[in-house]
Amino acid sequence: MLAGFTMEPHLAARSVPPSPEDERRNIQALLAGPSLELSSRDPAEIDACADLLEPGTAVYISMPPGQTYHGTVALAARLRRAGFCPVPHVAARRIASRDALDEYLARAAGEAGVDSALVIGGDSDRASGPFDSSRVLLETGLFQRHGVVRIGVAGYPEGHPKIAATALEMELAAKKSLAHRAGLDLQVVTQFCFESEPILVWAAKMKGRGLPVRVGLSGPASLPRLLRFAALCGIGNSVRALKARPGAITRLLVEAGPEAVVRDIARPAGAPIVGVHFFCFGGLVRTARWLRAVREGRFELTPDGGFRVGAA
Repeated sequence: MLAGFTMEPHLAARSVPPSPEDERRNIQALLAGPSLELSSRDPAEIDACADLLEPGTAVYISMPPGQTYHGTVALAARLRRAGFCPVPHVAARRIASRDALDEYLARAAGEAGVDSALVIGGDSDRASGPFDSSRVLLETGLFQRHGVVRIGVAGYPEGHPKIAATALEMELAAKKSLAHRAGLDLQVVTQFCFESEPILVWAAKMKGRGLPVRVGLSGPASLPRLLRFAALCGIGNSVRALKARPGAITRLLVEAGPEAVVRDIARPAGAPIVGVHFFCFGGLVRTARWLRAVREGRFELTPDGGFRVGAA
């Protein structure tokens, strides 16, 4: 299926470099309408972002081990009160029963006005209940019953450490078909990467799928924190690429940001990338300040292929 794939559009996009003014506009366009993911359960962070992010910004709520959906609903309600669009994770292997899923979605919709969710398998080796995949969750029909019709599913530019690439492709095709039949608005939200190349190659492959892609990147954070999360998430290729650049490591030990990747993926035309999803390992407020500075044009391009963001 991929035998005829070519990198020509990608290479062509790089053969005639855009002007600095065009690059700045491209960066701002790519980062318009971002989504963010909570890495903290501190309600004060949510309130502090009310003046930093645009009203209606989508903020995803992860579902780590030990987090109950009751806590997720409470966070979703707080996000809604702060003027944001809460997008809770629904992790298949952590849902105990169909009734539990029904209650989770009913409460999320009723108490927090949730109409969007990221539906994932979850990292647990064993399922807590009858659901072992995101597709099985979607097949229940409970999402549309409760008005949760905007669905994100996971994408893996660098592959999945436990699932073969062919299996991932088949599952995504099945989810797209299911979403079409059920009237669900489906998009792909990717795992985060430190390098642009796997993102661009994977996005080019996705172009014929007819699904919008939201690219996962880390917000500004310390390198040790990024490497820790990367190891947990299986982002092996990006970690190896990062460690192979001693000069970058020295700089990033103080502060690591997504500037170089953002600048690179903002250049090519024709890829199905509709926006960026930020994993806020350095904190929601830090990423929100960074985004506001970019939105307001307080950044400058740098010779190393990235850009420098001014103080918020």
